[in-house]
Amino acid sequence: MTVLRWHQMTWEEIGALPRSGMDAVMLPVGATEQHGPHLGCGVDAEIALQLCHAAGERSGVPVLPILPYGCSIGHSQRWPGTLALAPKTLIDVVKQIGDWVYASGFRRLFLVNSHVTNLAPLRCALEMLRAEHDDLMVALINTGTLSERVRARHFADADDWHANEAETSLMLALAPDMARPARFADADDPDRTDGCVFAHPVNRTSSNGVTGTPSLASPDKGEQLFAWMVQDLSALLERGLKETPPLDQSYFNRA
Repeated sequence: MTVLRWHQMTWEEIGALPRSGMDAVMLPVGATEQHGPHLGCGVDAEIALQLCHAAGERSGVPVLPILPYGCSIGHSQRWPGTLALAPKTLIDVVKQIGDWVYASGFRRLFLVNSHVTNLAPLRCALEMLRAEHDDLMVALINTGTLSERVRARHFADADDWHANEAETSLMLALAPDMARPARFADADDPDRTDGCVFAHPVNRTSSNGVTGTPSLASPDKGEQLFAWMVQDLSALLERGLKETPPLDQSYFNRA
């Protein structure tokens, strides 16, 4: 099945989709931020985009243009490369994208997020969208926790993982030009957050912007992990395409 890329379609083609029964779209949400000395700054965006395209090819769900900036302010200004949005900015951007998606006739919006600290702003946008549009269903899906097997791979070397073995393996499989294998061995950095009461910014938990062991990465590990992610996201999409609200009651009516 051909991937339906929103930005490549005409308004007539987009408008025909809901009338034909495809009333869902995916919004890939990533980030542009430092990923240690061994990975490019676009890791999260690359994962979100490639995953949505692969799952869209299987499911037929159209893919909106990638949102490559996220809430990365916790990475601090210690390392160059991070381009971060404030949480309230991300909320507003996603809310307004959702408004326009709704205006185009779509009633199912899958937010496919590949950056951990986008979670809270995206949840806020979800709350605002479903409160304003009574018949819009919004799902927030985090790529690192798509399923138990995907979660286990991401958390294998660190609970506060970042630019770790899993992400490094994914880049070796999906975008090897974004990886610097010569730096893998000296990129390893331990998780220092165990037992912490406060949520500290990365400049106070990592010496080089990494948490985990990228030296253990390999293309084979990345291919296996990505295959799981595609399978598990596709399964969620298929379920979502068939889902209806448990009760048919308006948000705005008291009765």
